[in-house]
Amino acid sequence: MQWETVIGLEIHAQLSTQSKIFSGSATTFGAEPNTQASLVDLGMPGTLPVLNAEAVRMACKFGLAIDAEIAEKNVFARKNYFYPDLPKGYQTSQMDHPIVGKGHLDITLEDGSTRRIGITRAHLEEDAGKSLHEDFHGMSGIDLNRAGTPLLEIVSEPDIRSAKEAVAYVKAIHALVRYLGICDGNMAEGSLRCDCNVSVRPKGQAEFGTRAEIKNVNSFRFIEKAINHEVQRQIELIEDGGKVVQETRLYDPNKDETRSMRSKEEANDYRYFPCPDLLPVVIEQSFLDEVRASLPELPGQKRERFEREFGLSTYDASVLSASLEMADYFEQVNATCGDAKLAANWVMGELSSLLNKEGLDIEQSPVTAEQLGGMILRIKDDTISGKIAKMVFEAMAAGEGSADEIIEKKGLKQVTDSGAIEAMLDEVLAANAEQVEQYRASDEAKRGKMFGFFVGQAMKASKGKANPGQVNQLLKKKLEG
Repeated sequence: MQWETVIGLEIHAQLSTQSKIFSGSATTFGAEPNTQASLVDLGMPGTLPVLNAEAVRMACKFGLAIDAEIAEKNVFARKNYFYPDLPKGYQTSQMDHPIVGKGHLDITLEDGSTRRIGITRAHLEEDAGKSLHEDFHGMSGIDLNRAGTPLLEIVSEPDIRSAKEAVAYVKAIHALVRYLGICDGNMAEGSLRCDCNVSVRPKGQAEFGTRAEIKNVNSFRFIEKAINHEVQRQIELIEDGGKVVQETRLYDPNKDETRSMRSKEEANDYRYFPCPDLLPVVIEQSFLDEVRASLPELPGQKRERFEREFGLSTYDASVLSASLEMADYFEQVNATCGDAKLAANWVMGELSSLLNKEGLDIEQSPVTAEQLGGMILRIKDDTISGKIAKMVFEAMAAGEGSADEIIEKKGLKQVTDSGAIEAMLDEVLAANAEQVEQYRASDEAKRGKMFGFFVGQAMKASKGKANPGQVNQLLKKKLEG
């Protein structure tokens, strides 16, 4: 039987406000436990929450960016459950009247095709605290610094059909919230977390299968691995005569498996009711107009501009606009060298390879955009060849200076003097007289292979400094003359 995967994602983005959603407590990551929790965060009697206007603004920015309906009136509700890191015994969230309604996001897949993923809603809520299980001699500690931190929960439609599509969608959300400046997207610190709702059904069946929810997956790689494992688990379970039960599961990256956590609760289990301490939030059109005017160029708009303005392919433009930092770096390189295609090739090629190898983000690149642009200028004016450029790039990455300094210091300037190249070619051909005779006696197909041998010998003789274009042109002339 052929199976179809159905995936819906709930992404929790921590909003980059200076204070919490209902109190003035700081939201700085890494503070000493329980030093950033106020009486409001703890739900002490007599305290009242006050809504953070900046959190509302950020939610509206996101809603406008995904072309969503923004609720003129939205309401906060209490979601009741008991857990050690939830001091109030409830979480203040939004249920029936979220701030952001239906919208959509277009994603680009590995083959360059695009898909539109529907977004059901995005609502504001407060985060819970954190349970700590280490260094407490068999007991758990509770850190309430995170309690009350503002979250935007982004809920997709069940439109995603594979783990790779899921990763593409999360990456698109990640890029969007960073472009908007509403979330730093640091998954290692928990600023962006994902719950994956996964089910399978026979291909062609309209009805959805029973879903399992994988909680709090915090890396792109783990999202893909967790979904793939869960899909395989469900298929094997059904084919062996079992039934998938609706439940919450956790992904264990060490064992590469999901395991049951608890049966999945329904909304009515939480006894939602409107929060009596918070008035409904009314959003006026003038406020929305102001927020809309503040929106930056978004990832999709930047991608389209890169294609239109620089003549880049959809794939290249998508890669370069995937993060604001990468896009800015590329544009700075291009501004320096004036060649968008060469700039794109070097940023996506040698630079990205170096960053991956060293485990660095582009903001930490040892080669600045100005340095890389300056080196590309030396390729364009034939000072160095593409091959020598790789040596120069490595030297720049090692901190040996600018391209011009390295070329001068190491004597890497390309030989473009036709007379000098001709003299060197004469020596190469004289040293390989037998191969020259074979070349001249061969047919076109064989000559093509042999020509590469002579080019290699010539570049070796010049220590890579001869201009490859001139070498090819003059060598062909001499061999066929």
